[in-house]
Amino acid sequence: MKRLQKLILIIVLMLLVHSTRSQSFTNPILSGFYPDPSICRVENDYYIVNSSFAYYPGLPIFHSTDLLNWQQIGYALNRPEQLNLDGAGISRGLFAPTIRYHDGLFYILCTLIDKGGNFIVTAKDPKGPWSNPTWLPEVKGIDPSIDFIGDKAYIVYNSDPPENKSLYDGHRTIRMYAFDYKNLKVIGEEKLLINGGTDISKKPIWIEGPHLYKVGDYYYLMCAEGGTGYNHSEVIFRTKSLDEPFVSYQNNPILTQRNLDTARKNPITTTGHADLVQATDGKWWAVFLGCRPYLGDFYNTGRETFMAPVEWKDGWPIINPGFAEVKYAYPIDAAVKRSAQKFSGNYFFKDDFNSSALNDRYSFLRTVRDKWYDVETRPGALLLTLQPQTCSGKENPSMVCFRQSHIKGYAATAIKFTAANENEKAGLMVFQSENYFYFICQSVENGKPVVQLLKGNGKNTSATKPEVIASALLYNKPGKEIYFKIEAKGDGYSFYYALKKNDWRLLKENEDGRFLSTKWAGGFVGSMYAMYATSNGAATTSKVSYNWFECRSEDDVYKK
Repeated sequence: MKRLQKLILIIVLMLLVHSTRSQSFTNPILSGFYPDPSICRVENDYYIVNSSFAYYPGLPIFHSTDLLNWQQIGYALNRPEQLNLDGAGISRGLFAPTIRYHDGLFYILCTLIDKGGNFIVTAKDPKGPWSNPTWLPEVKGIDPSIDFIGDKAYIVYNSDPPENKSLYDGHRTIRMYAFDYKNLKVIGEEKLLINGGTDISKKPIWIEGPHLYKVGDYYYLMCAEGGTGYNHSEVIFRTKSLDEPFVSYQNNPILTQRNLDTARKNPITTTGHADLVQATDGKWWAVFLGCRPYLGDFYNTGRETFMAPVEWKDGWPIINPGFAEVKYAYPIDAAVKRSAQKFSGNYFFKDDFNSSALNDRYSFLRTVRDKWYDVETRPGALLLTLQPQTCSGKENPSMVCFRQSHIKGYAATAIKFTAANENEKAGLMVFQSENYFYFICQSVENGKPVVQLLKGNGKNTSATKPEVIASALLYNKPGKEIYFKIEAKGDGYSFYYALKKNDWRLLKENEDGRFLSTKWAGGFVGSMYAMYATSNGAATTSKVSYNWFECRSEDDVYKK
């Protein structure tokens, strides 16, 4: 009996030893438009929240138990009364959230640009429900962070220069309030922590994205600096008392890619806006935004969430120690299992719309107040009601978005639709912003059914409608299923349609992908594939049925 018990104990110990093993995670850990990451740990669980700008629901939340396998568990702002995005430009809306946990409650602090400023929401369960926002009018600025140190809380944020007088373009400050987290209000007087940045004599720009930590004997203030573009960086300050000035680390920045060879293979750029977390094994990690460009500084996938190890050296945290370049993979001790849905590396996503609710990975453009989409009436189909609103306006169009999370790959769908007139269009779009998109769709020309490819106006403000850059007559019966595919290859996009599955016909090849880049379109977002339908301002009762949607990534850097 004792021998049997001993054997069982040995087997249990062996299982525990082998339940985790050293493997690698893939950067970005959240690929596609997932910028401004903030992370917190609660015992054995990790949570990340990201900016979402004018997309709804707002502030996607991710969960992991091992920093390798991430799953989206919902959104912090998923009710219209929580989030008003009406009239917001694509790169306005929600900026730079911070997520923290204290004494049984989760907190997210964020900025709603143009609509009310800084606010805080809370939840007992990060899956929700989250509270309605409590507004913080005293906190004037952006990128607020709530940080708990012992039983005290502080809010740090980007704000105006002293006396609102800029010494140079990009002159900003970091300021702080003590915070009564039980009553959700600031305490006492605002305090100026950083003026300008690491060295104001060198005119540092856009000190922002601050987080406050207490590690050992020091308070650390970590911030982004240099602007959220190619010169982006992360810098660190410390002090032994919040009543004393913060001192800049002499070897700042602790993270940047701006000094590297621009011609290097598979570059990662614009790194910064970081947050730190200590894992259950005592190791430290940083999550931060970065970009994967092509042809120099063009990128369509937006700012993504990366992760790298952190090493403490002489009392200072160093991100990505021992390497100049941020790597596409780092070793980590994690569970052998893999997530049901992948958010990194090359993956295949397929949705047959058999669930009674849309997958959380989808987003809408601005707040949804009238439910124009339906996955319940007809299992196996997503039904969209054509609305007069278009993607070029500042309202909520009939548009279901999925992030383009790869430089190379494709998105495809199948629809059943009969356009009543030339105003009605339904199909598949790749969308960067209101005037920067390509849209392959079914419509009508001269009374006959056609496939069209439309291109956004770009900077041509005199144009009233998107330009039709390609079209082809359809000879299938009205209402018969038609297939669309958009294929991305870095700086080129190709557009296909089919009347039979996989019998693809090329409508337009190698259309300029730079048109969809942040460099051309501006703003802070990334491209979205979208199932989109519109009546272009006309009243209608038309609907379109999307019978499936799929997206495959095929980036070379992840191929083995």
